[in-house]
Amino acid sequence: MALTVGVEEEFLVTDRVTGALSPRADEIVAAASTAVADITTELNLCQIEAATTICSTLDDVEHELTRLRRALEVYGAPLGLVALPVGTHPTSRWEDQQIDVSSARYAVMEDRYQVVAREQVICGCHVHVAATDAELRIGTINRLRPWLATLLAMSANSPYWQGADTGYASYRTQIWQRWPTAGMPPELQGSQGFDDLVREMVSAGAIDDATHLYWYVRPSARFPTIEFRVCDVCLDPADAVTLTGLLRGLVTVSMHENAHDAPLLLAGPAADYLLRAAVWRAARYGLEDRLFDPASGRLAPAVAVVEGLLAHVRPALEEAGDWERVAAGVDRLVRNGNGAMWQRGVARKGHDQVVPALIERTTNAC
Repeated sequence: MALTVGVEEEFLVTDRVTGALSPRADEIVAAASTAVADITTELNLCQIEAATTICSTLDDVEHELTRLRRALEVYGAPLGLVALPVGTHPTSRWEDQQIDVSSARYAVMEDRYQVVAREQVICGCHVHVAATDAELRIGTINRLRPWLATLLAMSANSPYWQGADTGYASYRTQIWQRWPTAGMPPELQGSQGFDDLVREMVSAGAIDDATHLYWYVRPSARFPTIEFRVCDVCLDPADAVTLTGLLRGLVTVSMHENAHDAPLLLAGPAADYLLRAAVWRAARYGLEDRLFDPASGRLAPAVAVVEGLLAHVRPALEEAGDWERVAAGVDRLVRNGNGAMWQRGVARKGHDQVVPALIERTTNAC
């Protein structure tokens, strides 16, 4: 039986007329609360999150993502608001936004991290894949680290920051890395090694608990899952479904490798530097240049690296009955481009057209 999954998508609450960020996420949550329980506020008052139920199939994932995005539109429209699926807002300034200090957790984060916390006006897509055994979770994460950069390149959807083209496909990644505990997880020595790391970091005052480890992938502190946090939120829910299929396949293959004590694709201190550099390159160029190829340890055309990931997880996709669907989704994403490419395509007609085009695309999709 295929592993169960869950997806959390973050959105930026935007005024439908002016196109500016709006600190009114709580109004959408309140309006939707009687009918939709899985839409919540986030760190910033202009951010909102929607979480699927536990899903067994990619059909379930598609249904849930569509349901939640439609609910955001249904309850946001009467308020003059729209929830944009973008990693960063193309024009609004983070200085004009506000952290939700009514939440004790967020208030503490703002007080501790100051401007780093206030700058986090960014949105990702978090995918949970079931992994009930603690030891298996760690061994699996060690084996899948080399492919995280490829997944980021496919999802990149944040080229603009405060009205400027940053030159990055995922500038969200650059903002997110400012957290002191963000980034590539280290190669961990079993579940005891992970527990020891968390305990030492808590003792040193670096974190309060494991929920403050903002790694690209981590053992979830709330659920018996492996939680991926590397991806930008996708413009198109179909792309999020494709990425979810790839991530479940990657976990399944990595679990199999762990069970058979297969050697790590990359290991040792040098691997950490290589993988951090690979993520930087994916954030910088997305699918429009070369990416780090984990199989060869060298740069290769982005399409070839994506095809390598697809081939790597094919056995798991076939076993789950997902091969044709995910392969077609990958082909569509590569041909059409990621969200950053779409936004820049609109900007060629005029930079002031990006936000109106995003609003139109979002509302029409629902």
